[in-house]
Order: sequence, then structure tokens, then C-alpha cells
Amino acid sequence: MAATPAVRVLEKAGVPFELRSYDPDDHEDGVGFGEAAVAALGQDPATVFKTLLARVDGDLVVAVVPVSGQLDLKALAAALGGRRAAMADPADAERSSGYVRGGISPLGQRKQLPTVVDDSALALATVCVSGGRRGLQVELAPADLVALTRARTAPIGR
Repeated sequence: MAATPAVRVLEKAGVPFELRSYDPDDHEDGVGFGEAAVAALGQDPATVFKTLLARVDGDLVVAVVPVSGQLDLKALAAALGGRRAAMADPADAERSSGYVRGGISPLGQRKQLPTVVDDSALALATVCVSGGRRGLQVELAPADLVALTRARTAPIGR
């Protein structure tokens, strides 16, 4: 299995991480990519985080929130000092990140975007985020995720 840009970022940084893979096609229709990862890996949904791209005052940003919840767009805008937030068009998210929907990682994106990680991550020993491909998750310390993405943390999940 070839390393994704996300895995290369982790390797270059020398931070401890663990790869977790699963068959991305082995889930029920109508189940989201994050929920499929939780089910396939048997993880606690509060420890698996999804990567979402949104627009705050028109500019693309990255939000990382637990699969068990939803992104609070108002809180995201506030965390970045903006007024309005809306989900980004999926094609814009794929083009900007360099990843396909369901495999967008907060790590190793084509362009470094302002990133906000839900502050619930800080209470956990490790979190899982997409490894840059459907069916690949990386488990790492939340502090490493925040440092490598140059993220700020805020209560953006609900």
C-alpha cells in the first residue's frame, strides 16, 4: 500500500502513529464514511474524527469534529473570527485538499488552510482521522494532530 500525503507528513514529523485499515466498500448504503470507519474498526465514535471543509466568509477552512456529532457552523465561524460559515462544495473540497470525499485527511492537504479541531479531542489519549484514502485511518495523539495542522481548538462540534 503506497503512503498517502497524510502518512508522509506523519513519517517526516517523526510522531508516533498507527495505521488502521478496513474495506471501505463493506458498509451499508446510507451510512456515512465516518460511521463506516467506526463500525469497521470497532472504535468509540467519540474518538474517530471526520474532516470537513467549509467556507467562512467565503474562504475555505478545515473543521475536524467527532463522527458522533455534527459541525456547528456558527461556532466554526466564531472560532475563526468570521461572521458566516457554510459547508464547502464537495468538488471544491476535493480540489483543494487533493483527496477524495470520504478520504479527506486534515494532514497533507495540497494547500494549508486554517484548521479548527473540536476541543473534545484534547481530553482523549488518541484520535483517529482519515489517512488520506477511503478505508485508511491514522491514530495519533491529539496534540500532534493540532501541531501538524497548525490548528486552533474550539468547541465546534455539537
